[in-house]
Amino acid sequence: MKSSDPWIYLDYAATTPVDRAVMEEMLPYFSEVFGNPSSSHGLGRQARQALEGARSKIAAFLGARHDEVFFTSGGTEANNAAIMGIAGANKARGNHIVISAIEHHSVLDTCLFLEKLGFRVTRLPVDGHGLVDPDEVGRAVTGETVLISVMHGNNEIGTIEPVAEISRVARKQGIYFHTDAVQTLGHIPVNVDELGVDALSASAHKLYGPKGVGIIYIKKGVTIAPFVHGGGQEGYYRAGTENLPGCVGFGKAVEVAGREAEKEEHRSAGLRERLISGLTGTIDGVKLNGHPRERLAGNVNVTVDGVSGEALLFDLRLEGICVSNGSACNSDSAEPSHVLLSIGLSPEAARSTVRFSLGRQTTEADIERVLEVMPLSVTRLRASYVPHL
Repeated sequence: MKSSDPWIYLDYAATTPVDRAVMEEMLPYFSEVFGNPSSSHGLGRQARQALEGARSKIAAFLGARHDEVFFTSGGTEANNAAIMGIAGANKARGNHIVISAIEHHSVLDTCLFLEKLGFRVTRLPVDGHGLVDPDEVGRAVTGETVLISVMHGNNEIGTIEPVAEISRVARKQGIYFHTDAVQTLGHIPVNVDELGVDALSASAHKLYGPKGVGIIYIKKGVTIAPFVHGGGQEGYYRAGTENLPGCVGFGKAVEVAGREAEKEEHRSAGLRERLISGLTGTIDGVKLNGHPRERLAGNVNVTVDGVSGEALLFDLRLEGICVSNGSACNSDSAEPSHVLLSIGLSPEAARSTVRFSLGRQTTEADIERVLEVMPLSVTRLRASYVPHL
């Protein structure tokens, strides 16, 4: 690949480019309307108006109330806030949390921390497609359970979880329910009432908004402890001056998604199916991971027998193709993906896996280029493959 050649970017699950309309919406809030939203003078009031306007857009997109949406620095902080905040505020009721085994590390690691503080955490297994069984959730609940947290869509294998069914289990037992919707907001319908959630996390940079801003939805009446102390911003839950350009950008991103998401989901699903059929039909030993139907439109996660995933990533990189082998938040780890192990893959198979994630800029030509390069790369790499010991 020449340095001047364009990259074929197929890692949209890691991050998305900022939409041009989003960028244009943000620009005035860096240098013109730069006031602190908490200031009472004219520039501060202008900033406050823009901040609340963005909050209203996001709330409407979620089917939530304006005063149920709070800005954070991203999905990781929102997940931490939901888990820590609900557990901390309700510890007098109980010390038990139920999560799935395939949650994002920002949920898993927060629960590990809570275990050090005396909480008990049940990690539910999933089936071979990565689905959580709502009946298993019900069986895991005890009289001490204060929170259930199951993600809406998995970032690695693309499986969409039966969140509405799980929420009914939680509601019947009087237990708070949180979902990580980082991968789904702006891509498939996400309505808090239809999903039945008490708390929800999302991040702007997964739906063509800026990095460094997210939201947590907290249903009115949910008891949750403040997660950043020091001021009255964000309903006293999260102190600190808001990232105004980022919040405005998030608001614009959901506005754009409201117009584009349904059409884009259909288009991406078509490209996804072409990629899946091309890979499995032309290369022996390729297996799709995740649910064959209940999956995100842009996700293709495959195990390629007899190939190191890292070597394949490097080979594709030389051809100008950007893909990943799982979560960007854990890309430096030598350990196989906990998600892939949870769906029954061996450590060796997990290390032979790559994830393609498609987005708005993905074209048919991009997919055809991948299908041209992959068989050659796999043949070459299999000739020198040494299984991981």
